[in-house]
Amino acid sequence: MSTHEARLAALREELKRQGLDGFVVPICDEHMSEYIGAYAQRLEWLTGFGGSAGSAVVLSDRAAIFVDGRYTIQVRDQVDGRLFEYVGTAQQSVADWLGANVGEGAVIGYDAWLHTRDWVKQASAKLAKVGASLREVASNPVDAVWHDQPARPDAVMKPHALEYAGKDAGDKRADVAAWLADEKLDAAVITALDSVAWLFNVRGGDVTHTPVTLSYGVVHRDGSADLYVAPEKVTDDLRAHLGNQVALHGYDDFPAGLDALSGKAVAVDPERAVAAIFARLEAAGARIVAKRDPSVLPRAMKNQTEIEGHRAAQARDGAAVSRFLHWLSIAGPAGGETELSAAAKLLEFREATGKLIDTSFDTISGASSNGAICHYRVSEETNLPIVTDSLYLVDSGGQYLDGTTDITRTIAIGTPTAEMKRRFTQVLKGHIALATIRFPKGTTGGQLDTLARQFLWADGVDYAHGTGHGVGSFLAVHEGPQRIAAFGGQGEPLRPGMICSNEPGYYKAGEFGIRIENLVLVEPLEIAGAELDMLGFETLTFAPIDRNCIEPELLSPAELGWLNAYHAKVLEVVAPQLDGEALAWLEAACAPIG
Repeated sequence: MSTHEARLAALREELKRQGLDGFVVPICDEHMSEYIGAYAQRLEWLTGFGGSAGSAVVLSDRAAIFVDGRYTIQVRDQVDGRLFEYVGTAQQSVADWLGANVGEGAVIGYDAWLHTRDWVKQASAKLAKVGASLREVASNPVDAVWHDQPARPDAVMKPHALEYAGKDAGDKRADVAAWLADEKLDAAVITALDSVAWLFNVRGGDVTHTPVTLSYGVVHRDGSADLYVAPEKVTDDLRAHLGNQVALHGYDDFPAGLDALSGKAVAVDPERAVAAIFARLEAAGARIVAKRDPSVLPRAMKNQTEIEGHRAAQARDGAAVSRFLHWLSIAGPAGGETELSAAAKLLEFREATGKLIDTSFDTISGASSNGAICHYRVSEETNLPIVTDSLYLVDSGGQYLDGTTDITRTIAIGTPTAEMKRRFTQVLKGHIALATIRFPKGTTGGQLDTLARQFLWADGVDYAHGTGHGVGSFLAVHEGPQRIAAFGGQGEPLRPGMICSNEPGYYKAGEFGIRIENLVLVEPLEIAGAELDMLGFETLTFAPIDRNCIEPELLSPAELGWLNAYHAKVLEVVAPQLDGEALAWLEAACAPIG
């Protein structure tokens, strides 16, 4: 089945065999992960869509693919519109579409290990209104027709040293045990891969770009824990690291482990645990209490060791990015480079640090019109040359033992147009507004999002993604619960120790894209005479912002002051790591403006 049309036809035959009129295919794994292993990439295999968020519905006579605003362009480039209709999730959810497009008596299948309980309730209610029903499948029909589906990965689980973690795993479990006692609960089921990694101070290699291992954890009120992980991933070093308070079980033994919680009061995170886990616990007779995973907030609020590790990782990464920008300043105008060659060169500079474990996501290397695709992923088929008098956008990051990085720079190759410079400067103004804001304790990211958009809004333009996401410590580059966005996570207060991205942008479809991204740390502020507990952001990312794209007269004196101070800090942090022509370039790139 070399074509997506053949794969779709095969899936429809399998649905018919299973007595189903339709099936829902999300981008997801059994842990509700954003980034997933190759074995779980069912949506990409079926449709060709390579984004990190989306779903499809396949009926006997039609099919649809659902994506948010980040992927409006990408989905049309990658998915055949003859096979799948395109639906924006802001306009219609999967559940709403099902309710509007299936007939009475229709039976729609779903895999309970790939959906939340809330989604199942919503979809069931929509279908019930039209006399249709939702049915859990015993086996995923996509897997039945995906004959060369990759096996689950076999990378070992490794201890994550205290010098990077900053807090002993036993102490972390003790905190969870104390929380369970306060809540009068017996156990907490930990399903998110990054939560398991953080809580047990372990890392792995089962998901590209995210150093986690397929595993589940259960922490008990006495501080003991059960860890479910495939036996071949366990080493003697890992056993010694975990200690005798952690009982090891096979990954496939997890459902039986849920049965063993019969009669217990069990905390389960409804956002991070799949519907099958709730169903299994209910069948076992456990008393389920829907609570957020107790490791989520402490994981997001970095301890001092993690903060210092981030600073070191950002300084190292900033030097690698600066070397790349110097190289691009010569190679770009000379011609002959492409999106792929530039991404490969950037990887070379990161690898030359000797400390890179992996990139933190697929590098977004977007030249000209491809830069307008927010989450673009370059391939041999889409690879564009980097040409003169254009913009090149590169969003990239590294995974280091001491921290995770994420940085976007937009560079003018040759001479940018007046429109490019205006939009770039508006994006920069929004970036500065967010970087410099002071806000009272309790403020959410949703309350700050407008700051970054205001200058674009003044011209009647905007961008279709959030302004900021949380970032892990040698973990997921997208980490909750905090976000700086008008949607999703907007109700979560920003707290000291949280790390977020600051990444406003602008995208002109078919022409160019602009994004400026640094990572920032939430920190307490001492303000003379303040009557409130105040917070602000410390910028962690250091690499030059392209002065050739800036229209200085659009910047206020305060904004110009921030930019010059930022570039002075870039010199302070990065210059000691460079020499020769690269150092001379950096000094010129960071020279004061105005």
